[in-house]
Amino acid sequence: MAANDWVAYTDGACAPSNPGPSGWGAVLVAPDGTTETDHYGFIGPGTNQIAELTAAIEGLTLVPAGATVELVSDSQYVLKGISEWRAGWERKGWKNSKGEPVANLALWKKLFALADARKVKTRWVRGHNGDPYNERADALANQALRLKARSDGQPVV
Repeated sequence: MAANDWVAYTDGACAPSNPGPSGWGAVLVAPDGTTETDHYGFIGPGTNQIAELTAAIEGLTLVPAGATVELVSDSQYVLKGISEWRAGWERKGWKNSKGEPVANLALWKKLFALADARKVKTRWVRGHNGDPYNERADALANQALRLKARSDGQPVV
């Protein structure tokens, strides 16, 4: 990445089950390379795929339009959707390889619109493998779940 690029590390979480309560987390590193900000939120009932997409959407939303950003995720679903599957989905009228409607289409379209307004590069990292920013994004997504559980009087997951 160039010194003047943003980096957005994103992760989603579902707990205690998938589908189940879901949350998202994002760590943004500003172009100066030293300013880091943490962001997270509770989604509600969802799947891991919804949580991962929401994390990427929220992460890109925090980056100014027109900026160059590296989107870093442990979700091949999100990264392949952006870099590989989109063209085929559009060509096939938003149908997947089985001819079925693309799952989570509204979220995909929102993510694509955000990506189109920025210069997005993608990078995959293996989840739970020691990348400090990925671990931090994961912890933020799970923090959103714990805070929501506390506010509901439910057991902390």
